Amino acid sequence: MVNRSRIEPGPGQESVWDYPRPAILDDSTQHIRVVFNGVAIADTHRAKRVLETSHPPTYYIPREDVQMAYFTQTSRMTICEWKGQAAYYTITVGDRQEVDVAWSYPNPTPAFAGIQDYIAVYPGRMEACYVDEEVVQAQPGDFYGGWITQNIVGPFKGAAGTWGW
Repeated sequence: MVNRSRIEPGPGQESVWDYPRPAILDDSTQHIRVVFNGVAIADTHRAKRVLETSHPPTYYIPREDVQMAYFTQTSRMTICEWKGQAAYYTITVGDRQEVDVAWSYPNPTPAFAGIQDYIAVYPGRMEACYVDEEVVQAQPGDFYGGWITQNIVGPFKGAAGTWGW
């Protein structure tokens, strides 16, 4: 059994156990950068974070700050109970490709209208993702796309044994 006891946040930290359920959208002015196969495919100070109990933030980047020439939409689609139907993308840069590694919500629910025309990526499948020049750790597991930094404490949903949280 995985321990799900809340870690007390220190100064300047956030606990994912203080995030709400249902999820909410939060504006971010942090510097967000995504690198794939040596190319900065996204760079912004205008990201939005989705915050949900037990999950590290997922960052959504405006398309204007994403190098969309490297993205190809696929046929994969999923449904989020909070955000609506997601569309997925494959990223190809040079000789490297990752399938269904990014997603967006073309027609999000009203509560998440702010992420229409924004893109999110799985940080664990990128070369590196940065929040204010800190390299991000990926949320455990292969389903969620949360970004873990030194100012986010858990424990985090996603690892084996946490699906029931």
